[in-house]
Amino acid sequence: MATTEAAKFKNTDLLAVAQPPDYHRQVAVLPSHDGLHFWQFMVAGSIAGMVEHMSMFPIDTIKTRMQVLGSCPIKSVGIRQAFGSIIKSDGAAGFYRGIGAMGLGAGPAHAVYFSVYELCKETFSRNHPNNPMGHAAAGVFATVASDAVFTPMDMVKQRLQLGSGSPYKGVFDCVKMVLKEEGFRAFYASYKTTVLMNAPFTAVHFATYEAAKSGLLGISPDIASDERLVIHATAGAAAGAAAAALTTPLDVVKTQLQCQGVCGCDRYVNESIGGVLGTIVRKDGYIGLFRGWMPRMLFHAPAAAICWSIYESGKSFFLDLNNGNIDNRLM
Repeated sequence: MATTEAAKFKNTDLLAVAQPPDYHRQVAVLPSHDGLHFWQFMVAGSIAGMVEHMSMFPIDTIKTRMQVLGSCPIKSVGIRQAFGSIIKSDGAAGFYRGIGAMGLGAGPAHAVYFSVYELCKETFSRNHPNNPMGHAAAGVFATVASDAVFTPMDMVKQRLQLGSGSPYKGVFDCVKMVLKEEGFRAFYASYKTTVLMNAPFTAVHFATYEAAKSGLLGISPDIASDERLVIHATAGAAAGAAAAALTTPLDVVKTQLQCQGVCGCDRYVNESIGGVLGTIVRKDGYIGLFRGWMPRMLFHAPAAAICWSIYESGKSFFLDLNNGNIDNRLM
């Protein structure tokens, strides 16, 4: 009987309706600016910063020695004198005294530096990707954040760079003695000067880099992909040299504040920027504000070329990884 009723209501003219597939909700994690995640900017920046600073460390040591004034035993005037004094007092190893502090500070600081820059650049230049003011403003925000991370280890690094005449045996001995004798505040004695120096430095650096990169890419767009590494290196070198030349006086003040009271160097009662500038001018004239400008430029031009090349290469690696291009090449 049941079979008969079923046959009675069966209509072969009706079309079968396709059933929808099972619904599975997916939560997509979207990449941020340039198709990369925040942590990928941090990793690329950290590697770039460590390679940059540690590879150029000997030149940075010469610059520090040249900028130290007063009664410090190493009162060098030029690159040759600074080089000779380091060899005489510490040997070749003296060029790398303090490199451990640089390694501890440069990685985290540059991770913050580049990640904050990329996020701010996306915000400030959203509708105008080639806006130099947006790039400059993003650079200022980046340096304020990164200097808060780097300044303590930078102070330790510069005190160790004064050579064997300084009272510190190494990085951790320096940290311990400074905390005991001068307090935590000493690690940030130069922070305001560092920010005031690095803000214009970074503004000029990033604006020049982005403009130079855009200009070089526009010259030969057909071969830009094949020569991208050369373009990043050239733009970085130009940006580093220009920014270093403009900010040398404030870098001298920073070095003076970080090294005061060590190795017989002057200790400042008035630690304001104006007070230190006035002391330098009275003792050494206006030329004293530009001590170390040559090694500073020799440091920042190749350092920026190295840093930007590695950073952009890191970004390209992560972009390929996100797009599956690396997996495809490995298969």
